[in-house]
Amino acid sequence: MTQRETPLAAPAEQGGEKKLSRIQQRNRTRIMEAALDVFAAHGFRGATLDQIAKAAGLSKPNLLYYFDGKEAIHVMLLNRLMETWLNPLEEMDPNGDPLEEVMDYIHGKLQMSREFPRESRLFANEILQGAPRMKPHLESSLKPLVDEKTALLRQWMDNGKLAAVDPRHLLYSIWATTQHYADFEVQIDVLKPDDEDPIEGADTYLDTLFRKLLTP
Repeated sequence: MTQRETPLAAPAEQGGEKKLSRIQQRNRTRIMEAALDVFAAHGFRGATLDQIAKAAGLSKPNLLYYFDGKEAIHVMLLNRLMETWLNPLEEMDPNGDPLEEVMDYIHGKLQMSREFPRESRLFANEILQGAPRMKPHLESSLKPLVDEKTALLRQWMDNGKLAAVDPRHLLYSIWATTQHYADFEVQIDVLKPDDEDPIEGADTYLDTLFRKLLTP
């Protein structure tokens, strides 16, 4: 057994949850990072436990000590992703300047595409497959939040603080124009000028686009 693998013995229980040692926590983190790479590249169906174990530098039996299987790893990644993905929309402040709140959201989403491209592709792959593991979270977390924020956007529009457009389709278009840079990263990388940041100029372009659209 290599030093980076831990013995296949059950971790101590505390409060009904597994209490992991420092090495076990490190291995668990390594598995999650490796799985994110594999799922982002191959999708849930194309990914295998062998691929994840190899990318993590662990044996398959050692990986199964931490997770019951591929789906358990995938669900945990998706759960963490939903929390991160919802934060920028949750932070849209009803008491802020409406146009600047929307623009902050757009720039925040674009920054997430820059910083978390694997997570974006993980989400996109799940949706393309019909969201079999994430649909309950979409219904219980995303939909109520979108309903709340579309009502806020409509209120701002009704008060003349934003130009009147369909607020729900506004959010869809924001997602499409920001997450595109992560979800279609290979295509963007091919089409961009040599040695240029693939998102170079996107902030300025999207700022101009949506300010013109939304300025009353």
